[in-house]
Amino acid sequence: MAEEVEGTKAREEYLFTRFYEICDKYPRNTAIIYLGEEYSYAELRELIERFGTGLSELGVKKGDRVILYTTNCPQWLIAFFGIQIIGAHAVPVSPIYTSHEVEYMANDCGAETVVCLDTNYCYVREILPTTSIKRVIVTNLVDLLPAYKRLIGFLFDKVPHGSYDKDAHVYKFKKMLSYPPNPPKVAMDAWDDIAYILYTGGTTGFPKGVPLNHIGVTSYLNEMGTYVLDGYVREGGDTFVCVNPLFHIMAFAYFAILVLNRGNTGVLMPAPQIDAVLEAIDRHGGTLFLGVPVLYRMVLENDRLEAYDLSSLRYSFCGGDKLPTEIFRRWKEKFGIPIHQVYGSTEVGFVTHHKLNEDPDPENLDVGRPLPSRKCLVCDPDTLEPVPEGETGELLVTSDYIIKEYLNKPEETARSFVKVGHETYYRMGDFVQIDSEGRVYYVERSADIIKYKGYRVSASEIEAVLQDHEAVIAACAVGVPDPKVGERIKAMVVLKEDARGVGAADLLKFCRGRLASYKMPKYIEFRDMLPKSKVGKLLRREVRDEEDRKAEKEKKIAL
Repeated sequence: MAEEVEGTKAREEYLFTRFYEICDKYPRNTAIIYLGEEYSYAELRELIERFGTGLSELGVKKGDRVILYTTNCPQWLIAFFGIQIIGAHAVPVSPIYTSHEVEYMANDCGAETVVCLDTNYCYVREILPTTSIKRVIVTNLVDLLPAYKRLIGFLFDKVPHGSYDKDAHVYKFKKMLSYPPNPPKVAMDAWDDIAYILYTGGTTGFPKGVPLNHIGVTSYLNEMGTYVLDGYVREGGDTFVCVNPLFHIMAFAYFAILVLNRGNTGVLMPAPQIDAVLEAIDRHGGTLFLGVPVLYRMVLENDRLEAYDLSSLRYSFCGGDKLPTEIFRRWKEKFGIPIHQVYGSTEVGFVTHHKLNEDPDPENLDVGRPLPSRKCLVCDPDTLEPVPEGETGELLVTSDYIIKEYLNKPEETARSFVKVGHETYYRMGDFVQIDSEGRVYYVERSADIIKYKGYRVSASEIEAVLQDHEAVIAACAVGVPDPKVGERIKAMVVLKEDARGVGAADLLKFCRGRLASYKMPKYIEFRDMLPKSKVGKLLRREVRDEEDRKAEKEKKIAL
């Protein structure tokens, strides 16, 4: 159960409320550093309001959906908040998604506007005839840098760039910033109005849109400040090096909590290049760092690690996957600070977090205690009956503040949001234990989820794409343990009897146009059949257990 704390009723505010308060309090503080260029809180706010005005002038209004299809850069933050202040809904998506994936999401959410990198415009152009998209706002990674920096970048071919049409429906991001900083005033409700929509893997093969209302997000952001960070992370005195992609809920939440809600500085990294990350910590005196376990391993194994001074680091945070004890130990031995874990999901936000005044036990790493507004139950997955304290069961989470449904997915909603007593809980799909002091211990995930480099990849989505191939009759995707990336994706495929000349290379080529690179299978194995239940349901867990046994056997042989 969540720890009972008095006065936990969430403050009714919007995602940009606290940020605006900080802009008023620390207007001259540096909000973000990007490729050496600094932007103050006052400058960032003005750019956001100019963009919001521009959107309104283009006809974007309250309730409209705007896809945000870029990597980490100032434009991402400007667009994200500019969309929200006029009451529209931001829909952040991965910049490495293919046109196939973006087309589905655009049609599902009904987006009429896309903000994209020029390198992604070709994918957007492909889907214009099959979606309701009317406007495309195009930018480049270095659009907001001084002219001399842009020139140097292009002369030395250091900046990726793409071409785009000069049609009436295409607008330049920089042109959007020429509007006055006077966006229209829009009446909003923190409970009912959506801040943004994120897409997550579906059990039927289609991604699910998760609508996140303002109070649902601010409830855990504010609790993180009150119950986790206050007294430890400073206000106006820390520097957060942001490597993880902002389109992911964990990265944006930490950026909001550690930077925008506290007047601190965020160093935005456009790509997770380890030497660039280490140099950023060294050069800017980074005090706060967030990564998935794979990123921590890459830092520790970098052969130039000793060339950088990382002594400024004060707190390290980790999420996205279970943190191996080995990585925790090595990091603490090297830098003298622990790695504090967070656990949550797109549907319910942050659920648990380590308290910063506690040093996690490396012998039995927990993922923290529940935040006050997140109520947790550990249940039998078949009956949904609570299990005895300390025993393993599926974790169910609820909160008074969150929206408890998917966008346009009633069947997925019924499958994932279940009634227990008089309350509706979200089924996390993860198996955990909770001890007498409220600490949550992660045991294992659902067989439907594959963890690759911190990404949660839906096995069903990969299977659905493979089964769209004319020669495939059945497919199963599982994660094969790999200490460097978490799990590598392996697909087992059954071909139709009359299929001829179809090999792994053909199927991988077919997938490449339909799946983002991190969702791509690394191995494809052909089988005569796959295990099914009596009612014909794929027994993915049996396949995964079989692969685990193979991996363990190979490990023993290697020893």
